Amino acid sequence: MDFACVEGCSDCCVSREYYPDARFGKVGVLLMPSEVGAVSRLAARAGIRARILPRVGVSDGGPPEALAYQLMGRDPNGDTCPFLDASRESPHGGSACSIYGDRPLACRAYPLESADPPRLDAKCRFCRERGPAAGGLDAEARALAGIAAATDPGRRAVWRYATGVGEPGDRVGPEGWVRVRG
Repeated sequence: MDFACVEGCSDCCVSREYYPDARFGKVGVLLMPSEVGAVSRLAARAGIRARILPRVGVSDGGPPEALAYQLMGRDPNGDTCPFLDASRESPHGGSACSIYGDRPLACRAYPLESADPPRLDAKCRFCRERGPAAGGLDAEARALAGIAAATDPGRRAVWRYATGVGEPGDRVGPEGWVRVRG
């Protein structure tokens, strides 16, 4: 069974999670460095406020160099992609993505979380309702491979950028770089 969005679903564009835990805040949509400029231009053309923060960085002792960035959600709690257009319906019945043809690699890879072995996002409505997709994930796997190749830190120290964004009452740490390895 090939992957296809479930009618009425935009969950992957709305819900954000804490990663690796609440201290780091909710994460945004992963952006590769090569995508930051294009996403910023798309937002400016549409009059959308797009908040882009670093996500993962590496260093050899000095300040971290960002390997990846993140597009934060437009809601105060970090949810809802700023490009999700609730005034338009997508072909599958949920709200439409206003940049679908130009969406980031992370969106193209969804719901694939790992290619070897294949692992799908358990929170994806398609994956929950219809079981694991047996095929049709070639484009998603290529997108995921591109992300993996571009974010390999090698032996350098690894840093995560804490967003400081979360649900009221959750123990979210302050915004800024946190060294996590090395």
